[in-house]
Amino acid sequence: MPSPPSPTDTPAVPDLLNDLQHQLAVFARRAEQTRLAGLGQVRNSMDRAAYLLLNRLEQHGPTGVKALAAGMGIDSSTVTRQVAPLVDAGLVKRATHPEDGRAVVLELTPIGRARLHEVQGSRRELVAQLTSDWTQAERATFCTLLTRFNTSVSQANAGQQEGRPPGRPDRGQDGLDGPGDGGD
Repeated sequence: MPSPPSPTDTPAVPDLLNDLQHQLAVFARRAEQTRLAGLGQVRNSMDRAAYLLLNRLEQHGPTGVKALAAGMGIDSSTVTRQVAPLVDAGLVKRATHPEDGRAVVLELTPIGRARLHEVQGSRRELVAQLTSDWTQAERATFCTLLTRFNTSVSQANAGQQEGRPPGRPDRGQDGLDGPGDGGD
């Protein structure tokens, strides 16, 4: 691993921020081009919205539409629209809430869980290939920083929705279960 740049090698802050925003734009384009969707037959077989919804249902179990929408930082009507094809495909089912028989929850079906795991494996394989010349420490650092960045974006988005100015995130949110955790 190369040594960190000396203070004279480090670009001035405005240049560094310019470089960072440029690299984020390049990353967004590359991610969209490849969809970072895995390798083999599974490649590009599940769109981002479906992947994030299935993943969230696996992590949190049966969830109502409003709670799912709030947790992902998207509108309930968006969740309803995105879930419909997943229900039609048998990946998600609507069920009665276990504690309130009047309420409906969405839950992952066994087929949905298997499909999610198949896509996760394919995507994990792609990430392994893309970072094959990275050390485990570099992968861990990148993951930590990317998580931190996503949390900051999530908090800033939640702040804008609540009327706070951009760049002033509510530090009380963890960004993982709050609005904007990648559900858009």
